[in-house]
Amino acid sequence: MPAQQLPHPPPSGPPARPQPIPERAPESEPESSYDPAAAPADAPTDPYPDARIGVSALSLRYQVVAALAVAVVAVGALVHLGMVFLHVAPSNTVTKQHGKAIDEWIYPEFEQNWKLFAPNPLQQNIEVQVRADVRSADGSTRTTGWYDLSAEDGAAIDGNLLPSHTEQNELRRAWDFLTATHDNTNRPIGLRGTLAETYLRRIVVLRLGRDDAAGKGGTVQRVQIRSRTTNVPPPEWSDEQVSTTPQYRLLPWWKVPADEAAGGVR
Repeated sequence: MPAQQLPHPPPSGPPARPQPIPERAPESEPESSYDPAAAPADAPTDPYPDARIGVSALSLRYQVVAALAVAVVAVGALVHLGMVFLHVAPSNTVTKQHGKAIDEWIYPEFEQNWKLFAPNPLQQNIEVQVRADVRSADGSTRTTGWYDLSAEDGAAIDGNLLPSHTEQNELRRAWDFLTATHDNTNRPIGLRGTLAETYLRRIVVLRLGRDDAAGKGGTVQRVQIRSRTTNVPPPEWSDEQVSTTPQYRLLPWWKVPADEAAGGVR
């Protein structure tokens, strides 16, 4: 039998130190070899390559209509701005020659209560008050106390996000109309003065009816109106001195016609 070979014995001496593994250089990425021309025929493409958006998507006829509409709106806006500017601007040649046309454009929807370059904020509190001679259901007559109609409007406006035009302006404008058409002795000036009296009287009679001033079965025979004017106090830091004493303007008694006496014009 052949002799069996024994494995070589391990070498004597200290063990060999492990050798470091050399680092491999990073492999460069292969260049893209994509060729658009070689794309498959069924690859997805833009279904509307020549699609237009906005006005350009319309036909020529509708483009013309849209352009005309924009032009009309622009011209209207410029005309409105010009009319408002002339209305609030100081008196000039244009407003003197075309004042009627400007007023017809502005009133009543676009009215402005101030003048450009010269604002005049109100520095007075004007309250309109009324009292009435009332005939009760039993035939007796009495005079009511003073009803502060301006205070009633103020209470209705205070805290109201959407106050009505009536509460804000009806009474105030009626009083301004009356003072502008009456002299210092409270006499009406022309037909506008008489019209102002009728307008204000109907307003206060309606307000008295709302407040049930005549009572059940009573009627309002006469009304008397007055204004109470007080100056707005200046701020604490101002040295301006103004009188805070109220000033009254008392109008004569006005007889209430029969069609208004039962509660006013509806």
